[in-house]
Amino acid sequence: MYKSLSGRDMIGIAFTGSGKSLVFILPVVLLSLSEEKKIRLESGEGPFAIVIVPSRELAVQIHENINYFVKYLLRNGEPEIRSVLCIGGVDIKYQIEEIQKGSHIVIGTPGRLSDLLDKSKLNSSMCKLLVLDEADRLLDMGFDEEVRKVMEKFRYPKQLLLFSSTMPKKIQDFAKQSLFKPIVINIGRAGSVNLNVIQDIEFVKDESKLIQILDTLQKTAPPVLIFCENKNDVDEIHEYLVLKGIDVCSMHGDRDQEERHQAIREFREGLKDVLVATDIVSKGLDFPEVEHVINYDMPKEVKFKK
Repeated sequence: MYKSLSGRDMIGIAFTGSGKSLVFILPVVLLSLSEEKKIRLESGEGPFAIVIVPSRELAVQIHENINYFVKYLLRNGEPEIRSVLCIGGVDIKYQIEEIQKGSHIVIGTPGRLSDLLDKSKLNSSMCKLLVLDEADRLLDMGFDEEVRKVMEKFRYPKQLLLFSSTMPKKIQDFAKQSLFKPIVINIGRAGSVNLNVIQDIEFVKDESKLIQILDTLQKTAPPVLIFCENKNDVDEIHEYLVLKGIDVCSMHGDRDQEERHQAIREFREGLKDVLVATDIVSKGLDFPEVEHVINYDMPKEVKFKK
């Protein structure tokens, strides 16, 4: 973590679930605290740091984690640090109002941040730190243009922190163009899975997959995550499991934001035993109690250890 506090650009590579978020959350909070003590933030000013993530749910999680530390500092007599969540599916007028009150940290998805910049509602002139979390996912989802638009708005010398669980050529090219002599921290092998995860493959005919899932769930202690490649499969599995009396919730990109929040909340709080979802929740979200994950579809790319 001390490397991210050095002021140097940095690339952090580690498998999902390794705690990468903490490595940038603390520097973001400490930078904001330091700047607030230097120049008390006025209405309409800020932010000092911008965090860009690929999904709304991950943005919410990071926002909550930042506020955890902010509240701790406040209880110990430190100045208030304001973070603003900027994501789609939520009234943009409310987000603009929050930004205009003066924001130390902005956490958001590329589309909404780009929209705010287009409307001249997000001032990046004071921003000193930019974080790209799950960068491989950001580029895979086609957010290249929106990310670059945010980066181009920087006026002062900046620090850029890039975090990714894989390091494909697209990320390597992006890093060469965007970062200045970055420190590279690689935990394990880029793209590798957590060695503590046991992976089993079940060969099942398409028409038998739903029955196989039900059979697996009956042998598996909750909570359980089920990932599907497409939204129709999510809806089909959810409906099937409901009919079979399973406490299940589901989410995908076509659900409105309130439904997505509710599914995450019910699963995290143990109100539902199973969450069925597309890969919208596959990167960065923290479900510490989950010990079993079912992939409904075979991965398109499979790497075998030599």
